[in-house]
Amino acid sequence: MTESASKSLLPDGLRDGLPPEAGHEADIHNLMLASFGARGYERVSPPLVEFEDSLLNGAGEALALSTFRLMDPASQRMMGVRADMTPQIARIAATRLRKSPRPLRLSYGGAVLRVRGNQLRPEREFRQAGVELIGSDSSAADSEVILVAYEALRASGAERLSVDLTLPTLVPEICNDLGVDAETQRRFRAALDRKDPATVSEIGGAAAPVLSALLASVGSVEKALLVIDGLALSDAASAERERLHDVILVLRREAPDLDITVDAVENRGFEYHSGLSFTFFARGVRGELGCGGRYRAGDADESATGFSLFVHNLLSAVPSPTVANRLLVPLGTGESVAADLRRQGWVTVAALEKLDDLPSEADRLNCSHYLAGNGPIALNNNGENE
Repeated sequence: MTESASKSLLPDGLRDGLPPEAGHEADIHNLMLASFGARGYERVSPPLVEFEDSLLNGAGEALALSTFRLMDPASQRMMGVRADMTPQIARIAATRLRKSPRPLRLSYGGAVLRVRGNQLRPEREFRQAGVELIGSDSSAADSEVILVAYEALRASGAERLSVDLTLPTLVPEICNDLGVDAETQRRFRAALDRKDPATVSEIGGAAAPVLSALLASVGSVEKALLVIDGLALSDAASAERERLHDVILVLRREAPDLDITVDAVENRGFEYHSGLSFTFFARGVRGELGCGGRYRAGDADESATGFSLFVHNLLSAVPSPTVANRLLVPLGTGESVAADLRRQGWVTVAALEKLDDLPSEADRLNCSHYLAGNGPIALNNNGENE
């Protein structure tokens, strides 16, 4: 390996963003933030690194194993690089915005870094964009954040979207009601995460038939609700079931082209969630586009719900960027002329020396046109005048 090639190597899960994808990703990110703002979600911007004890507090505790740590040379205290922005927003809401009226609607966007990736998302550094709705426990809040995510994905160009709804608290509630001990619950949880009905049956006990039925119900709304509605549940679990019904009703009315599925036993990625949660997908695209759900925010333990969208995954779900009309502008062209061309929608690339062959130079610099005579002249695919 040459010295130059060695210097270009990056750690696993990290990458350089190159043209035109980097610009396209930034454009999608900005479209999402604009969509959030139009729905009343105000932008906040937390730091990339903060003290470990605040970063891993509350909802952040579930991210401890995913968080890079470092020593702050100024304070001699341990710091963490954020692995998810949601706990930071919860901290801001509970401290700096604690006196702001509720419900509090906040949006955010930025990079996060994780210790390791996974099979579906091997990237360790990626860009998030999302919202948090803090201070409301209503099903209307759950419906709103799902529709905000849906609208942002549509605004970015994604089509054939689906949302998978889950109730992370349902399985623990059922197990607790049936007196299942902690170790057996752990074994059930592992089997359900693997979607392994044989192991669920093998563990046995009073919970096994119920959990097996829930596992078999994963899929369409009708199939899932038929099973869920037939369960005898505690008051808390019954309330979550009613919330699920309410949200499905709103989504079917307001987003009729959104495919809805239900997976009542899914828990991976929802470890700190305390109620109805969801994941967005696009048909034909590998991996989730985003996920979110209900949780308890900050030391005040406020009821909250929100989501994060994964911008890099979304690139596979949206149309490729259109090639901009890049225009080579000869040396000596007045700035007022170039500025007027930019107002017309051209991307101007200034020549830095006098050129005898403008078409060849325009082709070399990936320009679609060059400026000559009375205006822009287009190149054909061979770098010649049209």
